[in-house]
Amino acid sequence: MRATFLRLMMAVALAGLAAGAAATWGQEAREEWPGEAGVRRRIAALRAEIAHHDRLFFQAAAPEISDFAYDQLKSELLELEQTFPGVARELPDPSPLGDDRTGLFPTWKHRVPMLSLDKTYRETELRAFVARLARQLGPSEPDFVVEPKIDGVAISAIYEKGRLVRAVTRGNGREGDDITAHARRIRSLPGNLRRAAPDGTPNPIPEMVEVRGEIHVTFTEFNRINRDREAADEAPFAHPRNFVAGAIRRLDAMAPDEPGLDVVFFGWGAWEPASASPVTQHEFHAQVRAWGLPGLAKFRRARGADAVWAEVQACGRFRDELGFPVDGAVVKLDEVAARRRIGETDRAPRWAMAYKFGPERGETRLQGITVQVGRTGLLTPVAELAPVELAGSIVTRATLYNRRAVERLDLRVGDLVVVEKAGGIIPVITGVDQSGRPAESRRYEFPSSCPACGTAVAQLGGEAAVRCPNAACPAQVRRRLLHFASRDCADIDGLGPATIEALVARGVVTTVADLYRLRPEDLAAAGRGGGAAADRVAAAIERSKHADLWRIIHGLSIPHVGAAAARNLSRRFGSLDALAAAGREDLEAAAGSAAADSIVVFFREARNRAMVAALAGAGVGPAAPAKPGPP
Repeated sequence: MRATFLRLMMAVALAGLAAGAAATWGQEAREEWPGEAGVRRRIAALRAEIAHHDRLFFQAAAPEISDFAYDQLKSELLELEQTFPGVARELPDPSPLGDDRTGLFPTWKHRVPMLSLDKTYRETELRAFVARLARQLGPSEPDFVVEPKIDGVAISAIYEKGRLVRAVTRGNGREGDDITAHARRIRSLPGNLRRAAPDGTPNPIPEMVEVRGEIHVTFTEFNRINRDREAADEAPFAHPRNFVAGAIRRLDAMAPDEPGLDVVFFGWGAWEPASASPVTQHEFHAQVRAWGLPGLAKFRRARGADAVWAEVQACGRFRDELGFPVDGAVVKLDEVAARRRIGETDRAPRWAMAYKFGPERGETRLQGITVQVGRTGLLTPVAELAPVELAGSIVTRATLYNRRAVERLDLRVGDLVVVEKAGGIIPVITGVDQSGRPAESRRYEFPSSCPACGTAVAQLGGEAAVRCPNAACPAQVRRRLLHFASRDCADIDGLGPATIEALVARGVVTTVADLYRLRPEDLAAAGRGGGAAADRVAAAIERSKHADLWRIIHGLSIPHVGAAAARNLSRRFGSLDALAAAGREDLEAAAGSAAADSIVVFFREARNRAMVAALAGAGVGPAAPAKPGPP
């Protein structure tokens, strides 16, 4: 038992546990083990640690540790609970299933509990699961269905007489947040079940059905969202699931035509009348498609441990083709009658198991930490890495998001670090191997002054972010001008980094309004060449005077105002003057509280009001939407 415990804890440490968890283990390791008092303390500590991470994971959408590290904590706790059931029963469990209820929504009780899944990273445990069910159900081998495990946020959609009436998160398994109004904005969630199949065959429509699935975001959409956040000078989301968990609670601030979330269904809860419910899992998948619900494009049936394992491996190979995050494969008994014989615990069904694909990670040296200054003054640390291959690409840099992330990992230049791609996309540092750290190594000190202009940095209340408050900082000026001229904003073709660098260095431009005072000779002097080249850039600047209003709003570099928020603001207010005069309540209704606060602060400053006035004076008259009003 002790060897197993130590092995699990080593895996957790290498996976990048938070410093607090490592400190807890250090204390526990010095205490008596495996005496009952030590077991009691360890179970209590694990439950408290898991509850802490559940709050970050399910409610704040801001996890501190990797999925693998979290799963190892859960695995260790389960092993201790099974080995010492008496001790486990005596102690309170603050987070038995994880709880995504936020207190921001009314709650709704599931008619049938919405359970979690037992998980494993080991082939041997998956084979043992298949063999156990075969023994219990014998004499013939049962059929299993192998499905891709979607990495998103669980949802239960309730249809009555074919009409969507409610959407509820998993919550604590018994009741969840009622997010119906927000879920109706999910583009792939139909409001009504299709009453006839594509071939004209009538569809049976139940009186009521709870269909269960996962809200997710495609890789394409996630990358677009992160580009938008970076353009808004905000830290990108570390993982697609983090975005989904936060977005599902603020969809009312999204434009109706703004791409975003999707959903897929692969299970059910209550079904009325019960006699009409599916008799197999593969029959359910067929019914989902017939109703016009988004279902799994790929799933396989298999019989026997060898065949099941082969299909799980196949799922690992084709998961990239699906276009959205898949972190494992779920193995379920196909026949519903057999499921009833096997039963379930208060946490998970005994007839299903998730095999999770281990993260592809590599070790490399941290060669340095650079700090980038964004257009709103945001200071973002970036890890400079010795090249390492991950998921088919060479990784040399990893974002560190903010100062707290560096402090939490206790990163030091020269460290051997563990790197993985969060959600298969973004390189992140998940751990540090401190065993080979030189005794003379020093903690990284985050800059107290801006690396571009030397101004003392500031941390706004409630933010982990650190900013340079000097709006005249040359790094900020360059980034703001580049952002304004980009395709996502005013789209001034030919006004690239080199030209803007030269214009700023010569003092010709300091605000976006100055761009509209440029003459062809100014552009020629900034390196655009003479004659036709400078004339083309000047013509592009002139055309941009009548760009869509949302593009100009987006180009103003207001913190927390990305392209989606700018579209909403454009629809609601119709002009820059109306936006500047808007009250906070109206701003919040259009773009959310963070954007509203930023807009109020932005137009409160005289220099920003002067810049907007200068834009108007230069003839900038952005094209307003046809019908301004609430988005």
